[in-house]
This record gives sequence, structure tokens and C-alpha cells, in this order.
Amino acid sequence: MLSVVVGSRAYGLETEESDVDRRGVFAAPTPMFWRLDKPPTHIEGPAPEQFSWEVERFCTLALEANPTVLECLWSPIVESVAPAGEELLAIRRSFLSTRARRTFTGYADAQFRRLDPGRPKWKQAMHMIRLLISGLHLARAGEPLVRMDEYRDRLLAVRRGEMPWTQVERWRAELSAAFDDLGGTDALPEAPDRRTVDDYLISVRRSLL
Repeated sequence: MLSVVVGSRAYGLETEESDVDRRGVFAAPTPMFWRLDKPPTHIEGPAPEQFSWEVERFCTLALEANPTVLECLWSPIVESVAPAGEELLAIRRSFLSTRARRTFTGYADAQFRRLDPGRPKWKQAMHMIRLLISGLHLARAGEPLVRMDEYRDRLLAVRRGEMPWTQVERWRAELSAAFDDLGGTDALPEAPDRRTVDDYLISVRRSLL
């Protein structure tokens, strides 16, 4: 029902060596759920760097404010979309809640702690800074920031290892402080709109009977 490009090409951070990372959403025929052996919750392939979720699993992860899943709904590169995919994109704000602040910052912080300042993985550091930028924009504006055009030069400098680690840490600290400064004034609702998501999922299941 939906196939989008994510990763560096969606963020505007691609280089000549960048892969094309694709993520998608599919719906299994409803009668398959009546069996003891359920349909898969996800599928890898068939193309390289391609991964798709069954729609119920996708909705569950989006309601949990999974950063990777949420950004799929705002990818600027939509390669294919069926009517059910258009309906999914139309309700994308229903998945948002203040929980996203914790998931975006929590994931970035956890990954930063795993980096060795003496031998940092610069690409990973770049993407963790990018994730904090995206999450901060989400808290302020009510949607994640996918395209990083405004930050492209600085982020690519991190990726190339041209920015000293102390500056990377300082940038990270500034972004974290900006989250703290928001207090309870962010643009996100306290809870997602589960009823709208439920209604959507039921309509998909009924259409595939």
C-alpha cells in the first residue's frame, strides 16, 4: 500500500556511495489471520535495502512513537502509494503524542553512549544528531523534520570526521537543552488518537475479506 525512500537520500544527506533505503507498508489478506499460523509482521526485500511492515505492526510501532516508523510517514520521496496508503498518510498525525520526545531523545542518547570518543563512528554520530534535530522540530512544529537541507553542511562535516568530537558533543548538548527548554509547551498531544487508527485498521481488514 505504501513504499517510500528513507535514509540519507530522504534526509538530503546522500553521497555518491549512498544506498537507496526503502521502507513500506503492506496488508495481508484478512482470512490469513484466521489460521493458527499468522502472516508475517514484516518482510525483507525483494530489493536490496528494502523492508516492509504489515499494516497492523506498522500502526502499533507508530503509536509507540518509533522514530524510524514515524519518519516513513513524512518521507518526501514516495515511490508508490495505493488508496489504503493514501488513507494512512492522511491520518499520520493521529499517531503523534508527547511520547515521541522520549523515543527520539532516548534512542539518540543510547546510541551516543555506545560511541567511543577516541574512535567514534562518524556516520552513526551524524545520524544521532540528525535524529535529535528531527525530534526537536517534531516537538516544536508537530511533525518530524526529514529533509536536513539547513543542516546539511554541518552534518556532513560530522560524517567525514571533520568536526572535532568536542564540538559534536556540544551540538548534542545544545539540542538536548532545547528539548528541556520546551517544558510542557510542545506542539504534541498528550496521547495519540487510537480511535482513528483503529477505524483505519478495521477498514483495511474489511476491504481484504
